Amino acid sequence: MKITIYRSKCIGCNYCVEAWPERWQMSKRDGKCVLIGGKKKGQVYQAEVGEYERKYNERAAEACPVNIIRIND
Repeated sequence: MKITIYRSKCIGCNYCVEAWPERWQMSKRDGKCVLIGGKKKGQVYQAEVGEYERKYNERAAEACPVNIIRIND
């Protein structure tokens, strides 16, 4: 499963961190979310994660008010 985040559009609401703090955190530098284990690919960050994380990251994606988190198989 792959998680993609369009970090430049993050508004720093912290909902993703509340949904799954083991994969998301807030940057002290700029107040935007950080995908733990994510690698920058152009304008997005991506991480390959195990299927066991699906429900938690889907919650993070659903909670995001600006819809910048994508979950793909």
